[in-house]
Amino acid sequence: MDKKITLSVIKADVGGFVGHSGVHPELLEKARGIISGSPLVIDYYITHVGDDLNLILTHELGRNNGEIHQLAWDTFVACTEVAKKLKLYGAGQDLLGDAFSGNIKGLGPGVAEIEVVERKSEPVIVLMADKTEPGAWNYPLYKIFADPFNTVGLVIDPSMHGGFNFEVRDLIENKKIIFSAPEDIYDMLVFIGAPGRFAIKRVFHKATGQIAAASSTQRLNLMAGRYVGKDDPICIIRCQSGFPAVGEVLEPFAHPHLVSGWMRGSHHGPLMPVPASRSCPTRFDGPPRVVALGFQLADGKLVGPQDMFDDPAFDRARDLCNQIADYLRTLGPFEPHRLPLDEMEYTTMPLVMEKLKDRFIDLRTAKKKKE
Repeated sequence: MDKKITLSVIKADVGGFVGHSGVHPELLEKARGIISGSPLVIDYYITHVGDDLNLILTHELGRNNGEIHQLAWDTFVACTEVAKKLKLYGAGQDLLGDAFSGNIKGLGPGVAEIEVVERKSEPVIVLMADKTEPGAWNYPLYKIFADPFNTVGLVIDPSMHGGFNFEVRDLIENKKIIFSAPEDIYDMLVFIGAPGRFAIKRVFHKATGQIAAASSTQRLNLMAGRYVGKDDPICIIRCQSGFPAVGEVLEPFAHPHLVSGWMRGSHHGPLMPVPASRSCPTRFDGPPRVVALGFQLADGKLVGPQDMFDDPAFDRARDLCNQIADYLRTLGPFEPHRLPLDEMEYTTMPLVMEKLKDRFIDLRTAKKKKE
């Protein structure tokens, strides 16, 4: 039986340096020290995007493995202690549970995992975002796996021509549904066009059933019942040989789309593709960022990374993001820059409504009294 390799990407905000902009080098050093000493992993890469610490791990233990999740949790807890020592902002803010209970899901950190039998060549792209939510991947994943104007392989590659299946999660009702592309595209768009509630969790090759992509879909505010920061999602995408080419995976980010998040998690902004060295958002705590790291898997070893957005071909996308940001910022606290009210329920909005509730006059009651 062919050996299966699991690629796990697990992230958490355990303390920002400075504010919500970055991760202090001591946290990265602490994480590397813990992960490097673990016999569970084959290989690892530790990085950050904005104020999120990202653990990229390979192992043979499968998805949702308790030992791997325990290792990640212990790493985040140890890094939180460093963050507290340095008085970093929001130390441990993504660690919602008091203790690990077998699976890191539901405790705050984001998780994306794929289990594969390595092909002759196994290129993968790890996407990591800051200042946005899980539904931010809906647009690019649709473009990558369902839009022939983005991915010409859907038209001319016989191994992709049959299409892909999309697992879509209802983040409010905690349900899932499978859509098949191209047959179900119109139905699917009804849902994934509302990224605040519906998010693409996984994508599968229709003909072979192989995993093609996986993302994190946790919503911190739904877990905590209050605003504790945006979810800052991650996503793994397999490339080439029956899957979209590397260039087809990156192409949607050349045309920036709007995502929710940005300042205080309460604004719409453009998702800016940046190299890892420019991933610290500072303008109004943004705009939202996405980093793409490319690896070749080789017997579980992470050959790489290649910083995929460190390319002048994305300069115009970054310029457009800045122009969009300029326009949206002129709107200040007005929609559509600020999120709609149903997305503001975990901010100070309920407190303001409660304070002012007695000052609202029911016009229907007032009219009846007058009559």
